[in-house]
Amino acid sequence: MRTYCHHRLALLFVCILWLSAKPLQAQSDATIGATLIQPNDKLTIDVYKNPDLSRQVTVQPDGLISISLVQSIQAAGLTPAQLKLEIEKRLKDYLEVPTVTVIIDAIQSYRIYVTGKVQKGGVLTSERPLTVLQALALAGGFQDYAKRDQITIVRTIASRGPIGKQDTKYPFDYEKVIDGSKQTQNIFLESGDVVNVP
Repeated sequence: MRTYCHHRLALLFVCILWLSAKPLQAQSDATIGATLIQPNDKLTIDVYKNPDLSRQVTVQPDGLISISLVQSIQAAGLTPAQLKLEIEKRLKDYLEVPTVTVIIDAIQSYRIYVTGKVQKGGVLTSERPLTVLQALALAGGFQDYAKRDQITIVRTIASRGPIGKQDTKYPFDYEKVIDGSKQTQNIFLESGDVVNVP
């Protein structure tokens, strides 16, 4: 009887953990591949029932945009949903219940590079972030003798130290991504990433 109760308690505990983890899982799934606003992107800012405040803007090189009443606001590095909330927060000083929609009309800044033994190496531009597999497909696939298990993604990350910038390398094994054993390597590429196929 005591063993039965222990099993019931253990099962109950596992169920509670599973249920509490579901919102976190949903949240992480919702943010995968979320488009971040970058400099030079073109946005439409629509303020409901306020046509004077609604407009199309281009994100400046420093990442800022300007709209009436709000003036300068950081847009680069935010998702459209995050920028919407930030604009609404600032407009509350002027409007009772501001309702804002942010749409990315054109992504001007997203560029990735594919080098090495691919059919069409060079710069790829896209209006949406690409996965590694998508980038390789757009590059026309592999040349003969390409080392598909030794592909690397090189990402330059700004550093606070004296170096200023630092390259981080991510491995990508094509065959294992395709067969499903290493699907997590099929990451969304950030603008400026280099995919190298030796």
